[in-house]
Amino acid sequence: MFFSRTLFQSDIVGASASALCAVHCIATPFLFVAQSCHADACCDASPGWWGAIDYVFVGITFAAVFFSARYSAKEWMRYALYAAWVVLTVLVINEKMAWIGIAEEWKYGSAFIMISLHLYNRKFCQCGDEACPV
Repeated sequence: MFFSRTLFQSDIVGASASALCAVHCIATPFLFVAQSCHADACCDASPGWWGAIDYVFVGITFAAVFFSARYSAKEWMRYALYAAWVVLTVLVINEKMAWIGIAEEWKYGSAFIMISLHLYNRKFCQCGDEACPV
């Protein structure tokens, strides 16, 4: 199976995607500040494809959470991974839709929590075989 625990390495993919997502969010204002815009409109000046990358990260991290949770030996880790993904996804969507003014640090914090959970799951919550409970 292509997405097996040993081949897919969902915790590595999840931690990497979360880290790249954080770098993407941190870099956006710096990359587009040259367009001489004020702080609130800076990210609005970025191209559409750049903003769409957020949704690519959301999709990749969902797949990683799905497989990491599926093969985790600890039930609490399954809930923690999904909860962290939901928080990160809601924060990303909130940023796009501008529902509530939330500081950027919350998004970075949730990305780093996601990274930490994936690394912890990889180190301490492995089932050891494909017959893990779902």
